[in-house]
Amino acid sequence: MDSISDPPFQKAYKFLLDKTQNHEENHDFKVVEECELPMIDLSRLDEIVKEEIARASQEWGFFQVVNHGISRDVFTRLRCEQEKVFKQPFQKKIKEDKFFNFSAGSYRWGTPTATCLRQLSWSEAFHIPLSDIIDHSNGSSTTLLSSTIEQFATIVSNLAQTLADILAERIGDRSSFFKENCVPKTCYLRLNRYPPCSIADGIHGLMPHTDSDFLTILYQDQVGGLQLVKDNKWVAVKPNPNALIVNIGDLFQAWSNGIYKSVEHRVMTNPKVERFSMAYFFCPSNATVIESCTQPSIYKKFSFQEYRQQVRDDVQKLGSKIGLPRFLTSVHNYQDYYEYRIFNID
Repeated sequence: MDSISDPPFQKAYKFLLDKTQNHEENHDFKVVEECELPMIDLSRLDEIVKEEIARASQEWGFFQVVNHGISRDVFTRLRCEQEKVFKQPFQKKIKEDKFFNFSAGSYRWGTPTATCLRQLSWSEAFHIPLSDIIDHSNGSSTTLLSSTIEQFATIVSNLAQTLADILAERIGDRSSFFKENCVPKTCYLRLNRYPPCSIADGIHGLMPHTDSDFLTILYQDQVGGLQLVKDNKWVAVKPNPNALIVNIGDLFQAWSNGIYKSVEHRVMTNPKVERFSMAYFFCPSNATVIESCTQPSIYKKFSFQEYRQQVRDDVQKLGSKIGLPRFLTSVHNYQDYYEYRIFNID
């Protein structure tokens, strides 16, 4: 039974859940093993550490960092304030623009376009432009939540710029592209909550996807549930509450001409325990043109606006994102992608 604070998942997705219980859908959610992501110690950023960052971005598309500058106290306050926000009644959360001082439409839950269980995300989130936090920090409506988020965002914004510059330098590009195009007002945060789900096994907290940004920096609690594709298999990421997780997004894969990998990942629900996380997305403005830094390019040139619109169109029509394969220069590459997805991961 959903609580007063939980979104009405069971009511909204009863048809999909009934299909699952009747075994009309058969999905493979098996995880082969639990893994620890490559660990990067940021207390020193010498050439060896920079090479470790680049290697992890090529081989995993994910890594974790420690000595990142965020104190345990900030993490504790983040969890406390997130819990307060998400424990508000559902009817109050859907009016978040009036209650939480976030932009209208910030609160999201479930997957409105889901037509099968694979496309369902059993989660709720506040999707917040960083400009909302900056604006409120300069006004009289500052709350403990917004001030704590601002502390987190300030540090991870600087970290994202540092990591982007390192990754660019490792492939011979020393331009000011990221400093000019990925500024605080174009980036955003996402507060996530994954309610317990005891009614069926193998429900996604967040459906399989890649991120549509340059970099994502994630703080997650100790519950676990994050999984990613490695060597054509789903593996579970072992939680480390002292580390931040960094992953490569689609834009960096395109910009690096495929050197750095945007890897498919998902979150699985826990039958008994809720999970919280906070993600920072390092994005450019919509008008920014993404072009591979080396030639010949395997991707067509595109603007971030064009990319986002294509993702929205695919989700609306197909129920899920396709992403970068839409922008491959060769139709053969596009066909190869689908054969890979069908025979190796789905």
